[in-house]
Amino acid sequence: MNKRRVAVTGLGMVTPVGNDRPTSWNKLVAGVSGIGQITQFDATGLPSTIAGEIKDFDPESVLGAKEARKMDRFIQVGMAAGIEAIRDSGLSFDDEELAMGSGVYIGAGIGGVGTIERTTASFNERGYKRVSPFYIPMSIINMVSGNLSIMYGLKGPNLASVTACSTGTHAIGEASRLIEYGDADVMVAGGTEAAVTPTAMAGFGVAKALSRNNDDPSGASRPWDRGRDGFVLGEGAGIMVLEELEHAKKRGARIYAELTGFGLSGDAHHMTQPAPGGEGASRCMTNALRNAALPADAIDYVNAHGTSTPLGDIAETLAIKRTFGAHASKIAVSSIKSMIGHLLGAAGGVEAVATVLSIHHGVIPPTINLADPDPECDLDYVPNTAREATIRAALSNSFGFGGTNGTLVFQRA
Repeated sequence: MNKRRVAVTGLGMVTPVGNDRPTSWNKLVAGVSGIGQITQFDATGLPSTIAGEIKDFDPESVLGAKEARKMDRFIQVGMAAGIEAIRDSGLSFDDEELAMGSGVYIGAGIGGVGTIERTTASFNERGYKRVSPFYIPMSIINMVSGNLSIMYGLKGPNLASVTACSTGTHAIGEASRLIEYGDADVMVAGGTEAAVTPTAMAGFGVAKALSRNNDDPSGASRPWDRGRDGFVLGEGAGIMVLEELEHAKKRGARIYAELTGFGLSGDAHHMTQPAPGGEGASRCMTNALRNAALPADAIDYVNAHGTSTPLGDIAETLAIKRTFGAHASKIAVSSIKSMIGHLLGAAGGVEAVATVLSIHHGVIPPTINLADPDPECDLDYVPNTAREATIRAALSNSFGFGGTNGTLVFQRA
């Protein structure tokens, strides 16, 4: 059968620079950093005491007090972004046929680690009777999809993915394929994460993955800069509504972009380090271009994984060169992690939303803090200031622990 085409008709995000899509996007374009000292707990003594925290987020205003209390923060944040995306799409699921053909595919890399920490402490101190009956559904990753499905009556596919830092990208890509091959007409897809917690910060810290530039939070995440020393942990969610193109056209939907390609690969190399020369990431991008039936020179922008790690940034640079050859020097590449940090399972979702908005608005958000470029990182990283550009097609990259890679291709509608 011929693949059906997939349109993006709704967008939602909650990030360290804004609790909704318009605020987040405007701050990203303006090059505003959302990284600061951790406020959710006392981080004194940890190797890294900085993070990209969401500010002034009130889950009760979105979900109501009763429902919010049953959800870990990662679910609350994912629900907020999902609700925004659905409202933005203009879809109503009152029609039974549409509800049957509409589903959810939202993942997280870690899930309810905050709830797990608090419950474990309570159990150890006061016994099993102090464990909430909502402990399990508060913690497990598929409950963002489950709760959105229940809220809106979405009776199509109800799925979640867990692929570390590639989670949001994989969820969106797999959801698009469900539409392409007729398993759904509408999918709400993306990633969410809220892992700025004591044990998560400690775990990444002792692994020496995090920046220790604690005295300069806003300057700590600096992809491709010679002074980078690790990523900054962030939290948030990025969700989009995907819709079969003719279905979207028929109802007169606003179409932000088309999702035309999805690629995957495995490094099969190391638990946390990228494959030498970015070989696995390059195969992933090549697979996505093949799936989109696009030549390499059709790509104008890459929203990079760009974590600000010494090895990762070089590997992604080499992967882009390997994939695009001479055209690599003509592609704009930027990392919004420079402003919001690394959102783990939510990173791919937020970055996919930003990529679509870049195409829609004709603006590329910058890579901030790029003052002293690493000589081994020599592409056009859109340093420090946003750039107006006509973008025909763009890639959004995500690469995760375990060597799991994902790339999405978006094109102008």
